[in-house]
Amino acid sequence: MTSTVAEVDPTTRLRGRNRHGSTSLRVGAATLWLSVIVLLPLAAIVWQSATGGWDAFWRAVTSNAALESFRVTLTISIGVTLINAVFGLIVAWVLTRDDFPGKRLVDSVIDLPFALPTIVASLVMLALYGPNSPVGLHLQHTKWGVGIALLFVTLPFVVRSVQPVLLELDREVEEAAASLGADNHLIFTKVILPALLPSLLSGAGLAFSRAIGEFGSVVLIGGAVPGETEVSSQWIRTLIENDDRVGAAAISIVLLVISFVVLFILRAVGARAAKREELAT
Repeated sequence: MTSTVAEVDPTTRLRGRNRHGSTSLRVGAATLWLSVIVLLPLAAIVWQSATGGWDAFWRAVTSNAALESFRVTLTISIGVTLINAVFGLIVAWVLTRDDFPGKRLVDSVIDLPFALPTIVASLVMLALYGPNSPVGLHLQHTKWGVGIALLFVTLPFVVRSVQPVLLELDREVEEAAASLGADNHLIFTKVILPALLPSLLSGAGLAFSRAIGEFGSVVLIGGAVPGETEVSSQWIRTLIENDDRVGAAAISIVLLVISFVVLFILRAVGARAAKREELAT
């Protein structure tokens, strides 16, 4: 009787094993690298914050100076994030959909805050908005000065998150909506914005996380005035200078938790919006 069971080619079986072996090797290498670069430092800061016990941790994060620094940091960072979400989207739209002289130059300038050392950014802000401001705006030691510095360093996150999605959007859908009588506002709110929402939220989350942990760009223009311009990163520096490393670690943990929670929520909302958009199409 002839066997009806097809034998698996040994070469195919070997390739399958090699593929799974390569995948395991890549996953192992990625996990090791992530552990060394991210997880171990995070574990170290958590351990240091816990060395003084829960009471010391709680006193550090609920002191008047800490709470004031949290208030200043979060207030300015939320405002900066909202502004960058709007204007970052506009800049990405202009770079993607419009043609104008110097477009490539503008596109390159967007990445300048990534390449520029943050202390240089602070010097630039001080030269432009300091006591000898060439534009007549003295914003040193003000919340507005801190906000402008943070706008400068966080703008690329939104632009670079939204720009690739805009490039990949199907223009035929917009044309079909226009042919059915939809105006530009309706096309943007019902067709374009839902497709951009996941990337827009992701970019906004990254901008917010960068803003609450920023130090170099605000150190000169802000001046660390308690209750006015002293952000949490500057309060951490003060604690370190006073040899209170446990308190500094505790403040750092709070910032890390806030950043993680905001990123997680925004990406969860973005993923849900993306799934809804996929089902709708």
